[in-house]
Formats: sequence, C-alpha cells, structure tokens
Amino acid sequence: MNRPTPSFTPDEVSLLADAQFFRKKAAIMVKMRGILEATHGALQNELAGVSLVTPPGFNPKTHQLVKGEHLEDFPYQYLDCPKHFDGANKFTFRTLFWWGHYVSCALLLEGAGIKLYKKHIVDRFHQLAGKDLELSLAPTLWEWKRGEGYTLPITHDRKAQIAAVLAERSFVKIICCMLWTDPRVHAGHLSQFSSETFRAVLPVITP
Repeated sequence: MNRPTPSFTPDEVSLLADAQFFRKKAAIMVKMRGILEATHGALQNELAGVSLVTPPGFNPKTHQLVKGEHLEDFPYQYLDCPKHFDGANKFTFRTLFWWGHYVSCALLLEGAGIKLYKKHIVDRFHQLAGKDLELSLAPTLWEWKRGEGYTLPITHDRKAQIAAVLAERSFVKIICCMLWTDPRVHAGHLSQFSSETFRAVLPVITP
C-alpha cells in the first residue's frame, strides 16, 4: 500500500527558507553555553563556603554541561553542578535552559540520605517556604513540566500537605522556575538566579 508523500505547510516552508532563524538559534546556543559556564563558576563559589550532607563518594567539583534538541521536542541546555549520579544515589543541582518554556533550577536527591533530607524539609519548612520553590509530584526525577499535577508550591500554609507528599516518596526534587520573559533574563541575571536558588534549598542539604 502506497502511503501519501508528506508535504510542507506554507509556514513550514517559510521556516525552512529562513536562514537567519537558524543562524540566530546557533548564536543563542553559544550564549547559553557561556552563561552556563559562568553559572558553574558562581556555583563553585557557593559550594566553597558551605558544609553539605552528601552521599559517599561525592565530589563538589564534579559537573557536566549538556545540550540537546528533544526535551519534549524543544532544544535545551543544562548544567549539573554539583553532579553526583552513582547507582541509586543522586545528589545534583541542575540549571536547565528549556526553549519555549523557562529557566529552571532543581535539586535532585535520591538514595543515601533521603530520609534525612525529607526530615530537613519538614523540620526547616519555614526556611524554605515563600521562596518560589516547588516540590515535584512527578513519578520520576526527569519530568520538567510544572504547574497543577506536576509541582506543588512550597508556601507557608502547605507544611502538612508537603509532609504528606514527602512521606510517600523515595526521592525528592525541588524546583524553581523563571520565565524567559522575566526581566532578569534581559538584565543578564541568570547565573544569579541559579545561585539564589541554590542558597534557597541549602536547608535541605546542610547539617
């Protein structure tokens, strides 16, 4: 059976013919890389001044820069700093630039120490609340959508609700998002946003 040959819509043809779009995209990706490299430096400064509760083998200098094209069909770049993925143990802070969505910074925790991290969230709840942080409700650490059904804002009036959610989870993901239309993007404050979010989640991972 012969299948019909796919054809391009006028909008698709216009995009394919727009060489400037692809040049701009390439330039943006280079800028994103530079911003994430600057963010790495800023986070290393943050890490130098704190004591953390970490899994065995953790190295605060370990990091990774990644880029791709298909996070739910959208390009992305991210920095993991610090980065610790060792079997079941995860202790990572990720700064993700996701085209068409937002900048997100997330603390990813699983395995060794998870009971203590969850206890810290409850015991130090009001140190975390009111800072635009959200608790992921997703069944995996690798879901990056936010909003109803995906994340729960960590606000002062939700301590009991957050505690109940944590009790049923084997991992923790705390995320903070900033839209691309936020004035801080135009002002060049993306590294500061990452550093501020890292400081905001420190009550979870400090002794």
